[in-house]
Amino acid sequence: MNMQFTSPEELRSAIRQGGFQAPTSGFAPGFIQTNLAILPKELAFEFLLFCQRNPKSCPVIDVTEPGSFVPALSAPTADLRTDIPKYRVYRDGVLTEETTDIQALWADDMVAFLLGCSFTFEEALTQNGIPMRHQEQGCNVPMYKTSIPAVPAGRFQGPTVVSMRPIKEQDIVRAVQVTSRFPNVHGAPVHIGNPGSIGIQDIAKPDFGDAVDIKPGEVPVFWACGVTPQAVAMESKPSLMITHAPGHMFITDLKSEDFSVF
Repeated sequence: MNMQFTSPEELRSAIRQGGFQAPTSGFAPGFIQTNLAILPKELAFEFLLFCQRNPKSCPVIDVTEPGSFVPALSAPTADLRTDIPKYRVYRDGVLTEETTDIQALWADDMVAFLLGCSFTFEEALTQNGIPMRHQEQGCNVPMYKTSIPAVPAGRFQGPTVVSMRPIKEQDIVRAVQVTSRFPNVHGAPVHIGNPGSIGIQDIAKPDFGDAVDIKPGEVPVFWACGVTPQAVAMESKPSLMITHAPGHMFITDLKSEDFSVF
């Protein structure tokens, strides 16, 4: 997809009008992208506590007021009911639908959480000469449930989800250095090398996203992933959780450079 957008607002407008429904990796360079989790107010405190206890997987960028679909601190002109390319709806832990618009599902007691996304540090990696295979192959980043348990909070518990990028052996130290500068968007990797060590049985069969090629001389590198709440929803079975579809992120007005640590 060779579409150019001059601002996050322009990209969100295209999404709202149905003109952009693809994964957002590589789009809106320089701006923070986020994962989404929407829950009824009665579950919001427990989920916020879950995020606070799992900052690698669920770094909180913004939380809306109950009933508000406007992320006032990160994109005050946005509408979280329409401005994500694809949503997922989980009812009692079961994925019941994917949709491009959740206006009909919105209720006055809903609270939306925007969580940091690794697509933000991908830009920094590519600027440091470390290419992203899923971008090269025109597909979604591969994501896997692991045997690493998230720290439970209230009714929320489940496995940590990771995203994987193949990195040349000689580039791994640099990749760790670069991503460590972005603690608000998952930070440094949580695992490098053998997938089996973190409970991934088949690297060619991701639980979310698409499989990518791992070439000779490359090592799989794993980062904590904001799809973790979806795996947690499947295990904890809240009555309703609305999320982004993996890879289809919310584009904020926040600049990536403001979230990097030097």
